[in-house]
Amino acid sequence: MTGAYDRAITVFNPEGRLLQVEYAVTATKQTPIAMGIRCQDGVVLMALRMIVSPLTDPTEKISKVDEHVGAIAAGLMGDGMVLIDRCRLDAQIFRLTYNDIPPVKYLTKKIAEYKQLHTLYAGSRPFGVMIILGGVDDRPQLFQTHPGGAYFSYKVAVVGEGKEKAIEFFKENYKEELKMKDAIVLGLKAIQIASGEKPSSDIIEIAVISMADKKFRKLGKEEIESFISKVEE
Repeated sequence: MTGAYDRAITVFNPEGRLLQVEYAVTATKQTPIAMGIRCQDGVVLMALRMIVSPLTDPTEKISKVDEHVGAIAAGLMGDGMVLIDRCRLDAQIFRLTYNDIPPVKYLTKKIAEYKQLHTLYAGSRPFGVMIILGGVDDRPQLFQTHPGGAYFSYKVAVVGEGKEKAIEFFKENYKEELKMKDAIVLGLKAIQIASGEKPSSDIIEIAVISMADKKFRKLGKEEIESFISKVEE
C-alpha cells in the first residue's frame, strides 16, 4: 500500500523519502516571494507581504530576532511565529550565558535542530515553513533552513511563488561585491520579474543589517519608494 507511507512522519517510503517532509516543502511554495541577499557591506532581507483579504492589513513577514539578526518565515504563518519566537529565546539564552552576541550560524543551527526533531516522532509533523536568517557577526551571513532540518549558507536565498524566475535572474546578475543599496534595487527587479507586477511600497517589506553598525533596521515606505523609482529608471 504505497499510499500508507504519507500517514506518519516516521515511515520512509521504498525510495527512502519522508513524504510528510515533502508536503511541508510544498506548503512553503505557496507563500508570496521572499528573499535574502548577502552583500559586501551587510545583508538585505526582502519579502512581499501576504494579503489575506481586502479587509485586512498586509501581514508582515520580516522579523527582528536580535539586534544584528533578522528572519523571514515563508510558509504557514503559525509555524513561522513559533520558530521565530524560539529563535529569539535562543538568542537571549546565548547572551545571558556567554555575555556575547549570538553567531548567526548558531541561531540557524538551533532552528534546524528543532525542525529536525519534528521529523522523528509519531503524532508530530514537520514545520511547513522555510526560515531565511540573515545577519552580521564577524561578516555578513545568510542561511536558509529546510522543513526536514537541513540548513545551508547562501549568497542569495529565495522562497515562494515565482522562485525559479528570480533565481535565474540572480544567477545572471548577482555579484558578491554588491553593496546593499545596489542589492535592494536588484532584489526589487527580481520581485518584479517573479511576480509579473510593478513593485509597490504598500506590500513590499525590506530590512537591512549593515556591517557598519550591526543593527537590524526596516526601511520606511518613503525609502522603499525611492528604490522603486530607481528600478523604473
